[in-house]
Amino acid sequence: MKLKKNFVAATMLAGATTVMSFMSAGAAQAQGALVMYCAVQEEWCRAMTSAFERETGIKVSMTRKSSGEIYAQVKAESANPRADIWWGGTGDPHMQAAEEGLTVDYTSPKNSELQPWALRQWEQAKKRTIGVYSGALGFGYNTELLKSKGIPEPKCWADILNVKLKDEVQMADPNSSGTAYTLLATIVQLMGEEKGFDYLKALHKNINQYTKSGAAPAKAMALGETTVGIAFMHDIVTMVVDKAPIKVVAPCEGTGYEIGSMSIIKGGKNQDNAKKFYDWALTPAAQKLGAEAKSYQVPSNKSTPVPPEAPKLEEIKLINFDFAKYGSSDERKRLLSKWDNEVKNLPK
Repeated sequence: MKLKKNFVAATMLAGATTVMSFMSAGAAQAQGALVMYCAVQEEWCRAMTSAFERETGIKVSMTRKSSGEIYAQVKAESANPRADIWWGGTGDPHMQAAEEGLTVDYTSPKNSELQPWALRQWEQAKKRTIGVYSGALGFGYNTELLKSKGIPEPKCWADILNVKLKDEVQMADPNSSGTAYTLLATIVQLMGEEKGFDYLKALHKNINQYTKSGAAPAKAMALGETTVGIAFMHDIVTMVVDKAPIKVVAPCEGTGYEIGSMSIIKGGKNQDNAKKFYDWALTPAAQKLGAEAKSYQVPSNKSTPVPPEAPKLEEIKLINFDFAKYGSSDERKRLLSKWDNEVKNLPK
């Protein structure tokens, strides 16, 4: 008898849950929905999602992946797009998606409030992607590990080729990570393609792991899992703010930078809501959420306060990064294929 009562109670509970789920789904549908692919850190992705839902009542379904992974997914889903907006991540895969017609052109009323570099990205992409933040590439090192190994402080790209750093340097795979593709394009522009690939082959001997995520090497440094990590400087700063024994380096030879971007996905089911998010994401209120989530990039809206922890771009030796060339489909494919064949597959 007790078993029968429990079964009835469970059945009633399941029925109530089904009704509640149906009601919740109905409410979300009434308010509208948005599917977002997000390529910054999880904390920032969630902050953006929650704030937009709060302000608009539009229910957001968010997936967080690296820039290269999102590009591959958007391309794979192009016949039947599942997402509406792609927010954040390096501009190169956004530019490639724009060139391949995977995203749509849009002119936001917020454009007049943006930094020139954000609008240049938009113009070069034929209005199909726009800059939302910027940040410089660099590397960092765990001061305690470096000292214990008796290695001089590295200040330049050349310094991390030191043979004493064998298996002590970590970077991401440029096929999945926009950060690592920025490194690849930076080294080629800084040194020339032949010497640049010679550098990357030499660096390969010191690499302990090619991670999926561009920010992973910064976390590995903080945990003492690697001595040196190549990443965007703002991702390394996040670890410093959390009291990790890490020093951030702007390489002496010069370095590249990213324009983190945003694109509306062609064929998405919620195009109007995608435009609402796009406009909102360009406001100072939305862009301030980055610093609150311990992400220290330079925002694209001129009125958004720059986090005091953000690396000072004007004090860093930045190269004249050719976003149009290195964001083009043919050049990205060529460089990535060459890196796979000539660097990644090399024995240690």
